[in-house]
Amino acid sequence: MTEDHFSPPAADIEQNTTVVYAGFWRRIGAALIDTVLALLIMLPLLFVFFGTSYFDDDQYGLSGPIDIFINYVLPITLTVFFWMVFKATPGKMVMGCEVINAKTGEKLGLGRSIVRYFGYMVSTIPLCLGLFWVGIDKRKQGWHDKIAGTLVVRKGSAASVKNSNVQ
Repeated sequence: MTEDHFSPPAADIEQNTTVVYAGFWRRIGAALIDTVLALLIMLPLLFVFFGTSYFDDDQYGLSGPIDIFINYVLPITLTVFFWMVFKATPGKMVMGCEVINAKTGEKLGLGRSIVRYFGYMVSTIPLCLGLFWVGIDKRKQGWHDKIAGTLVVRKGSAASVKNSNVQ
């Protein structure tokens, strides 16, 4: 479960640089940071709109449009925004990682970002096997990365991917 290095063929790149895939533990750290930040945003909003009754044990199901917005629309929107604009969520930024298009090395577009986000469901439903796959995959891709055609790399190492034919 360590990070792998990928050196594209010298003929395909202008400089002799190395792409470093972000490993399993680095990505776990980023996910934990993102989870804490999401909770710091979502829990106060839920409290403001619903009070303490929202957090009662007998509360099941959705509590209307505001609940749907806070728990689903907001996280999806923020995650996709960060991937498209910054190539990373705040947790990935802290951990020095970028999410890039596996073929071009560029930022993700809207479609690829949405596919990657919903690909997390495919990765998590069967006992989180698609997430643990990062630990054994040669290019450190989870199933959501494979579905969306993305890579998570160490920040700055993606420059050489742009000119290589990474598949």
